[in-house]
Amino acid sequence: MDIARPDEKRRKRTRRLVYTAVALLLAAIITTALTRLKPAAPGVDRASVWTDTVKRGPMLREVRGLGTLVPETTWTVPAATDGRVAKRYLLPGTPVKAATVILDLTNPQLEQETLDALYQLKGAQASLEQTEAQLQNQLMDKRTQAASVSSQYRTTEMQKDAKEQLLKNGLAAMLDVKTVEVQAEELERQNDLAQKEVETFANSINAQLAVQQATVDQKRALYQLKKSQLEELHVRPGVDGVLQELDVDVGQQVAQGTMLLKVAQPTQLKAALQIPESQAKDVQAGQVASIDTHNGLISGHVIRIDPAVLNGTRTVDVSLDGALPPGAVPQLSIEGTIEIERLADVLYIGRPVHGDADSTIGLFKLVDGGKEAVRVNVVLGRASVNTVEIRTGLEMGDQVILSDMSASDNYDRVRLQ
Repeated sequence: MDIARPDEKRRKRTRRLVYTAVALLLAAIITTALTRLKPAAPGVDRASVWTDTVKRGPMLREVRGLGTLVPETTWTVPAATDGRVAKRYLLPGTPVKAATVILDLTNPQLEQETLDALYQLKGAQASLEQTEAQLQNQLMDKRTQAASVSSQYRTTEMQKDAKEQLLKNGLAAMLDVKTVEVQAEELERQNDLAQKEVETFANSINAQLAVQQATVDQKRALYQLKKSQLEELHVRPGVDGVLQELDVDVGQQVAQGTMLLKVAQPTQLKAALQIPESQAKDVQAGQVASIDTHNGLISGHVIRIDPAVLNGTRTVDVSLDGALPPGAVPQLSIEGTIEIERLADVLYIGRPVHGDADSTIGLFKLVDGGKEAVRVNVVLGRASVNTVEIRTGLEMGDQVILSDMSASDNYDRVRLQ
């Protein structure tokens, strides 16, 4: 028969409770441990990152910018007067001489004004000639009158001499002699007055003609002005060079002063570089530069830094010291590098993707034989185009990742695979 064992049931129940408690305790311990575990370091393909080694030694500071070749001097030709474009003879890019006619304008009103000015000049010249002829005739009349008085005076003088001789010989009366002397004195005064009148009138001729001549000169100046304006309707550059711009079309009405065309000399070019404003603060006039035209390098030096900032850049003008390579023309796209300074003995590395001068950034430094990389804070100093100075955070020989690691911003360690 069966024997009841209450103690055995109690022991089984106790063992189940103990096992359950132990299982719960283990589960809690495992859960706590798992929550305290750090996330595993993500893997990064070694071939996809760019690394560099920290070096010590001389570092050349440079800035670089894109730009174009531009003429040192550009001649702008404005419209000398109002007009309408009648003909265009050339297109931009064509070599031109100073006297080459590039386009013709028409202005019927100016043509009429020029013709009127010509007629006014001819009228003033005719009036001058007429006045001069009249004055010369008057002068001749006065000279004739003076000559007649002079003749009468000389005749009377001879009569006086004869009467005086006869008087000495007792052959003439005293009254006759006195009468002749009085006549001679009167004719002498008349002769002096007649001569002075001729001289005064002759001197006044130039003054009277000067007034008329001033009118002629005024009319001539007006005619020359209208004539030159009419001639300037045939638009010429005035200098030898290459036509750069021609911004008017046939039939277009232009006002006086409107820019018609631009001409430049292609052999006198300079480089206009667009330098980021953060780097342009170190650029100074006289610094050495190298210009890459994609068909050769040209040496040069900085001659001007534009004080204005446009779209985050400043324009730096570089004078070209070397000969222009083939194909160097205005508006040619170029790259320029300007030497800022040479640092004698500094720690430096290649410039990171995200690393401005005088800033603190996080870089991944290779450890464990290059199998992993850990993030370190690095203080950067002076920067160049491809290199940057290290102030603190790295030592010579350290290897760091310079490429973009923004995908690992949430991690302080990565594995290189």
